[in-house]
Amino acid sequence: MRSAPDDATETLAGLAIFADLSRPELERVAHSLEERYFAKDERVLREGLSGSAFYIILEGEAVVIAGTTRVNTLRRGDFFGEISVLLGEAPVADVVAVHPLRCLVLPGQLLQEFLQTNPRVCYRILVAEARKLANATRGRG
Repeated sequence: MRSAPDDATETLAGLAIFADLSRPELERVAHSLEERYFAKDERVLREGLSGSAFYIILEGEAVVIAGTTRVNTLRRGDFFGEISVLLGEAPVADVVAVHPLRCLVLPGQLLQEFLQTNPRVCYRILVAEARKLANATRGRG
């Protein structure tokens, strides 16, 4: 992150997926992520085009749109982009900022190493993915 190291560490400490990390681990992670800003109505990911990064929302709000259907709203602490990066496939939905969005971004080519180096973060992401799948499955019953 491109802010003061203490600020970056405090920001990460406040996010659920980093809650299990020690201060030195948080500092190390902070150096591997970049901050990006997206304007209101800016498309962050486009359905059908290659996914290029893993995004974690720090501020703002985005919507997930599959086809013409709004399927989810994302806010602080939510993340996206990981599925297309991990599978090497294009995103299956658009992600659009509905309010100015501030994100931490990890380039896709670094995600595998990042997850292997940070197993507790990897576990939290896995739990969140399992929760998403369970919620989607319940909706079909």
